[in-house]
Amino acid sequence: MIRTQIQLTETQSKKLREIANQKGISLSELIRQSVDNFLEGEGAHSDKMNRQRAKEIAGQFSGPHDLSVNHDQYWE
Repeated sequence: MIRTQIQLTETQSKKLREIANQKGISLSELIRQSVDNFLEGEGAHSDKMNRQRAKEIAGQFSGPHDLSVNHDQYWE
């Protein structure tokens, strides 16, 4: 493992220590688990958000209705 130093607000530190105590784990372990959960969810979240954004802008721009199918014809 790599030792890393971070700074937390007093409120963050207090709440995290309370959660760690309730779970019976160290503050370090709680933070490692939280980072893992964030990293696992971040990729799925980003893909989901990108798809949602694409759906929101679909049809919002003008152009030939068959551009996605016949795109090669429009290069000339």
